[in-house]
Amino acid sequence: MQGVFDAHRILVARMENLTDNEVARPSLLPNWTVGHVLTHISRNADALRNLLEAAIRGEEAAMYPGGAEQRRADIEAGAHRGAVGLSLDVRSSAAALEATFELMTPAAWSGSGSAPFGPVLMDDVPMRRWRETVVHHADLGLEYSWADWPSDYVRTELRLLGILWNSRRPMGLTGLPPAVLAVSDQQRAAWLLGRASIEGLEPAGLMG
Repeated sequence: MQGVFDAHRILVARMENLTDNEVARPSLLPNWTVGHVLTHISRNADALRNLLEAAIRGEEAAMYPGGAEQRRADIEAGAHRGAVGLSLDVRSSAAALEATFELMTPAAWSGSGSAPFGPVLMDDVPMRRWRETVVHHADLGLEYSWADWPSDYVRTELRLLGILWNSRRPMGLTGLPPAVLAVSDQQRAAWLLGRASIEGLEPAGLMG
């Protein structure tokens, strides 16, 4: 959980001097500005909090009650705000999610919910949020890249992505290619997440 809180602090600190011109720039994600990415980070916090609050009540909820269309519309609606509004949204939504983490009980952590991509287990939510914050911070394209990802995040991510990679290989062909093992841990994680390339290799294709 501390990794999530630290990632929030780093992102919020970076936004202190963000300008309106910067949030209107293209991000590293196709067809999204920096404002789109920041709005997505905020709405992701709200969506995960919705799941957790339902679990606290002993209920199951949808991450986005209106499905993928609601997710798209919410991001578009907030993407064109100025830097001050975007920064406040990121800060307040992250703080509200952190407060909800503190209210979780063992029974709530054992709950589940749903998302457009499938079921969500509550005990997976902290890692999902850690990934969203760290990876999308780099997607902003503003003086923070995958090379800056914290080592504890990268270690955790590599363990999880390694399992996912092996699960999608033909029997007997598990394990990452030698070229992937030869690069830094940060680049390896970024390649597996579709955020970096490795010479001679096609994209990992694990995400999306």
